[in-house]
Amino acid sequence: MIPLRSPDQAARPTAIALGSFDGLHEGHRQVIASVVNHAAAGQLVPTVVSFWPHPREVLHGEARLRLDLPAEKVDLLEPLGIAQLVLVPFTPALAALSPEAFVEQVLVQQLQARLVAVGDNFRFGSGRSGDTHTLRELCAARDIAVLVQPILSDSSGRLSSSRIRCALEAGDLEEATRLLGRSYRFGGRVVRGRGLGRELGWPTANLQVDGRKFLPQQGVYAAWVWLQGERLPAVMNLGPQPTVDPTAPSAVEVHVLGQRLELEGAELLVEPVALLRQQQRFESLDALVAQIARDAARAEELLGSAGWVGVGQAPADEGSDGPQQQNP
Repeated sequence: MIPLRSPDQAARPTAIALGSFDGLHEGHRQVIASVVNHAAAGQLVPTVVSFWPHPREVLHGEARLRLDLPAEKVDLLEPLGIAQLVLVPFTPALAALSPEAFVEQVLVQQLQARLVAVGDNFRFGSGRSGDTHTLRELCAARDIAVLVQPILSDSSGRLSSSRIRCALEAGDLEEATRLLGRSYRFGGRVVRGRGLGRELGWPTANLQVDGRKFLPQQGVYAAWVWLQGERLPAVMNLGPQPTVDPTAPSAVEVHVLGQRLELEGAELLVEPVALLRQQQRFESLDALVAQIARDAARAEELLGSAGWVGVGQAPADEGSDGPQQQNP
């Protein structure tokens, strides 16, 4: 795994892809590819440089959830040929730097940049006063090459992280996957719940997900779950529990189909595949259980898992006093 570093720990001299790169879509990957392609010739360290936290969190107090958390971004960058991810702490002092001071202090002094690549809409410096033209001028005076990649578009407009978020907010995993150029995923640790799923015959793994991660629309999904490298079919509930406990906070609950697993403490990677339905309140627990069975059957159908144990029913007891808990 490539290292995640602060500026003072970075390997130098560097060839830098500079920007947020949230989602690492094709436009981002083209910026990164230009750095990787030029780094070897100059014996430079191919590097992605981003800011943490998001500038709008610092400047405007806005919570900005990420499509990719830093640890996730490290995994995504390594296959692209990047050698290190450097996170520059975004502070009011950094935000107040003029474009020239930013180039001198961050790119020259901290990172010893010899090449910088950005997207055509890149802005920097106090009040976002610097653009790509400014960057070219300032870097040319310091013998730093600058590569500017055009913004990619399709028939619906500019390819952007905002469009990916909109697709996820609508529960449109197919569109999110198309825009990302890969499957959307998130991870979490299984923590102990109240055991309500087990009591209903559908034990669930309750995931503790990093609160800074951008999650899709609330609802019930067909999903894949990775456990220690093995991919398993699942149905996922994202949101509150309107029938069982309307006052409960939003949660991520995953039922692995046709499996009897002890998952408490395990790290799971979840890939929502399709939104099955919105959340709804049922008149009784029996009605809820019947709907869960339909959700499970539909999830297995969508995931191509016909023939596995558990189609449309809870996993077999096999002589125990109840279904094995996926989370106690």
